[in-house]
Amino acid sequence: MAIYINEPAHTFNEYLLIPGYTPTSCVPDKVSLKTPLVKFKKGEEPEISLNIPMVSAIMQAVSGEEMAIELAKNGGISFIYGSQTAEDEAAMIAKVKAKKAGFVFSDSNLSPENTLADILALKAKTGHSTVAITEDGTSNGKLVGIVSSRDYRVSRMNPNEKIANFMTPLAKLITAKYGITLSEANDIIWENKLNSLPVVHEDGKLHAFVFRKDYDSHKENPNELLDDQKRFIVGAGINSRDYAERVPKLVDAGADVLCIDSSEGYSEWQKITIEWIRKHYGDKVKVGAGNVVDREGFLFLAKAGADFIKVGIGGGSICITRETKGIGRGQATALIEVCQARDEYYEETGIYVPVCSDGGIVYDHHITLALAMGADFVMLGRYFARFDESPTPKRTINGSIVKEYWGEGSNRARNWARYDLGVGEQKLHFEEGVDSYVPYAGPLKENVDKTIAKIKATMCNCGAITIPELQDKAKLTLVSATSIVEGGAHDVIRKEKDGSDR
Repeated sequence: MAIYINEPAHTFNEYLLIPGYTPTSCVPDKVSLKTPLVKFKKGEEPEISLNIPMVSAIMQAVSGEEMAIELAKNGGISFIYGSQTAEDEAAMIAKVKAKKAGFVFSDSNLSPENTLADILALKAKTGHSTVAITEDGTSNGKLVGIVSSRDYRVSRMNPNEKIANFMTPLAKLITAKYGITLSEANDIIWENKLNSLPVVHEDGKLHAFVFRKDYDSHKENPNELLDDQKRFIVGAGINSRDYAERVPKLVDAGADVLCIDSSEGYSEWQKITIEWIRKHYGDKVKVGAGNVVDREGFLFLAKAGADFIKVGIGGGSICITRETKGIGRGQATALIEVCQARDEYYEETGIYVPVCSDGGIVYDHHITLALAMGADFVMLGRYFARFDESPTPKRTINGSIVKEYWGEGSNRARNWARYDLGVGEQKLHFEEGVDSYVPYAGPLKENVDKTIAKIKATMCNCGAITIPELQDKAKLTLVSATSIVEGGAHDVIRKEKDGSDR
């Protein structure tokens, strides 16, 4: 006989936090949002932690290399979408890892025989204004000079002018020898007021560059999420079909953590995938799994060896899994039950498996509610799809600027593999996601800073300066439909931002 749960499943919008005592020592500037990304043993530190509890979803319309770089700058992590070839996904990972390494391997290289037109074409392609000029035009050829924007004037020069005639030659460059530390390189940059410092081998071949802007960037972004080589940390989505071919390529490209992307994770296919990764890489390769919505699903994936577990089925703004297949659960109810199971599992085993709340976030305060309910971090799709850094173009629809946003289970994504129930040609030929638009919101940093400010302020209202303290002290209350209406502006005539009446 079927099991009946005769209690309604609730969403975030049906809960509010009750303020707790706030001491004078609890102010937003003292709040830490550091949180574990992967599992760890009691008494030990996790190998990877986030500086903000926000990660971007494994979606074509959300997580490309630009999003990954900008989110890592701000303390979170992106999971590059897996609904592309393994080679293309690995290339995206490699670009993210190469962007911020302290020592940056040059991807803008020409020879002295190339022309100004070649410089302009390369700049248009890469966006980089510094071009390494080597004897053979390769990234590791013998350095003979560099070209920066100050070396030419397009309006006054012939596009066929050879680079040899206007580059800054090696004799006029300050360079550093291979083996120099990043700190020493930055000292040279500051002492000589340089924008870039080429690092060369004993034989004169180019090794890398150190850029002043990277040093400035770190000062401007103290929450940057970096690996031990000063590179941005980045994740990658995988599926339970081609993992044997895809995972090695992603690992070789430098992916810091993987995540199995599926609408429903309480599946032997995910267990088999995790076991394959453990067999070939041990615990060195981190892999999250999901999605689940109850205690049993969490315990299954935790025992299978998942490094973190995603919670949520059908709660995303573009997800139609619930109406298509009739499975899912209210996000708040699912999260509360899974986090209770996580805590019990930790007490029994001494292993803490972080929980990611995936879906159902409509307002910024829903993130704080998710954290209070036990989530270690949240995965967001619609939220990040609105920003400049998402991969989709801006459009104007009915006078409003929007960005395109579609689900991974939509016909547009054509990502049937993530929902496959088996191998071979047995597939689900129906959609679990829609194609849509979201209002354009501007740059990521500006919006994330506002969201983080709200989270920190609310935590202080609860007397907490860390996420574990919030989870320990939080008091949550269910609210009625009438109370939800009361919580917004009501019984007034609101003014528009320009001062006119609505």
